[in-house]
Amino acid sequence: MFWILTGALALVLTLLLLIALLRGNRDTGPAEAFDLQVYRDQLREIEKDAARGSIPEEEAARLKVEISRRILAADAAAQKGSEEAGKAGAASYVMGALVAATILGGGFALYMKLGQPGTPDQPLTQRLAEAQQLRDNRMSQEEAEAKIPAQAPVQAPDEYMKLVEQLREAVEERPDDVRGLTLLAGSEANLGNYRRSYELQKQIAELLGDKAGAKTFTDIADMMIIAAGGYVSPEAQVELEKALALDPNDGVARFYGGLLMAQTGRPDIAFQIWDRLLRASRPDAPWVGPIRAQIEELAFRAGVTRYQLPPLPESHDAPNGPSADDVAAAAEMTPEERQQMIRGMVDGLSTRLAEEGGPASDWARLIGALAVLGEQDRAKAIYSEARTVFAEKPELLKQIDAAANRAGLTSE
Repeated sequence: MFWILTGALALVLTLLLLIALLRGNRDTGPAEAFDLQVYRDQLREIEKDAARGSIPEEEAARLKVEISRRILAADAAAQKGSEEAGKAGAASYVMGALVAATILGGGFALYMKLGQPGTPDQPLTQRLAEAQQLRDNRMSQEEAEAKIPAQAPVQAPDEYMKLVEQLREAVEERPDDVRGLTLLAGSEANLGNYRRSYELQKQIAELLGDKAGAKTFTDIADMMIIAAGGYVSPEAQVELEKALALDPNDGVARFYGGLLMAQTGRPDIAFQIWDRLLRASRPDAPWVGPIRAQIEELAFRAGVTRYQLPPLPESHDAPNGPSADDVAAAAEMTPEERQQMIRGMVDGLSTRLAEEGGPASDWARLIGALAVLGEQDRAKAIYSEARTVFAEKPELLKQIDAAANRAGLTSE
């Protein structure tokens, strides 16, 4: 039925164009028709002038003969032009053949290249069922990771690698140390060891038990998805569902939930999740950039026409966390009070950057504050992590490098 309908439509359209092209019914004699009217008017005027006696009869007869001759010539020219106008020339036939070949042959060739001959009807219920089946039978985490090509090891400063080795040894000796596991999980992620990172984060979740928050599970899912090359596996989905059960507004879990729907044939649900998340998020939230880069295409796939990205609010890098001046201002406190205040500020900033991310200025402040505290190793680790975060933003990386130089660190 499809071929019958489309073939008939193409044939009818081709015939209409050919008829218009080959019929050649064009009015090509307006000049001759105008001349005939002028000559007839002149002939009537001469007859009137002769009747009034304005011109002699001999002159009137001569003028009538001359004008009649012109009338006959103009009429013959008009008839000849009319006959030629009704005939299609060779160029018309060539053009007609090209039109027929383009519409019929070109349309068929284009469909065979872009279309899907033989595809049956796809009612909504069937597509929904297929999407559910795809979601239920998709690859496991292990299968997805096996398909990822081997990556070259991340090049990190020697000091950073020494720190990581120390962390590995410490965790091996104290496997119940949540703080050590957290630091090592982050370090392994920075080195591209994503599988090891989420394995450590699973240990953290087991140790925390009921005290584990939504971020604990989104961290696991995040590393699993990165390890699988951006694929949301059933195992990662379980971690995301745990996070959403604890915090339905968790941005990372909602972002990956939308990604899961997009990957399993439900762009309509994915678009709704991402659109709501985008409108409710701060402009510097880590998922805003990826959503804005993909949501217009997702809207098209979801059947949403005329979608417009919401305006991006201006982001102001408000000072967050301690600066070198903040640390110096604590000089009037007792050593214990000063140390406690500084530690609290530094730890608060460090925790916020680890959990939510932040502008380059905050990373620079943290590096400077750690250097003032004399924690060079930790400052170097933060510096290395910041260089990874802003590796693709040279203008922001300059702020990080400047802070490291002031703190006496190097990128080597």
